[in-house]
Amino acid sequence: MVSDFFEYAFLQHALIAGLIIGLVSPLVGIFLVVRRLSLIAEALSHITLSGVAAGLLLQKNFALFAGISPLYAGMSFAVLGSVFVEQIRQFYRSYQELAIPILLSGGIAVGVVLIGLGNGFGVDISGLLFGNILAINKQDLWLIGVVAVLVICFILFLFKELFALAFDEEHAVLSGIRGKWIHLLFMIMVAMVISVAIRVVGILLVSALMTLPVATSMQLSLSFRKTAMFSILFAEFSILAGLIFAYWLDIASGGAIVLVSIALLVIVISGKRIYSMVQYRKANVRGES
Repeated sequence: MVSDFFEYAFLQHALIAGLIIGLVSPLVGIFLVVRRLSLIAEALSHITLSGVAAGLLLQKNFALFAGISPLYAGMSFAVLGSVFVEQIRQFYRSYQELAIPILLSGGIAVGVVLIGLGNGFGVDISGLLFGNILAINKQDLWLIGVVAVLVICFILFLFKELFALAFDEEHAVLSGIRGKWIHLLFMIMVAMVISVAIRVVGILLVSALMTLPVATSMQLSLSFRKTAMFSILFAEFSILAGLIFAYWLDIASGGAIVLVSIALLVIVISGKRIYSMVQYRKANVRGES
């Protein structure tokens, strides 16, 4: 079964795409989690649905767009959505979380309308929502690779600024960091990662890939850099195991990947509690002796 991933082209595409996404998703996810902005990823994933639906509608009605992947339209909508989020957060400074339900509900609404106008487009809608390893082609791989390079370069060049803004935004801004523009660029990076990751995990589950590996590694009480590194390791393992299970059981890849991520989180939490209990009993035995 595992050997099939080295034999069939579509499985190789899914494997390469999964490994790349497993690298960049936790890198942006850890900053979202630390800043308590995890739900923004959920909102942007829903607006991406509208973009993909718009791309499919253009493909259906205009021959000019027939050979263009709907992921480009999805990415465009996600980037515009990230800019919209920042504008809403500026309008409601005391209620910045209002941007999330507005974008989330609006994204779903527009997506449903566009899908209805296209009569379903004749495509596997469940594959868009929950992931489909058969849907990844070479064009998608190139797009995923370019996005990964952009995201990694962005984080490497602005790591200190992102770190400062994540833990103490007010002090970072007072120290001269242009928090508004850096945060806007960061949200654009998040939008781009979400738009390319939907092929593997689906629109409805892509935010889980950004947060669950981070939540798992945070249970290990590590430094920020080590937490990021372990988040990547957990994400890569989840994607590899999830893709194998998805191919073996013929199920949606997104669901399989997220279930593996949840299983890892449960194992780490349980292991941590068992270790604490063992250490506590050892301390009691030493105290009695």
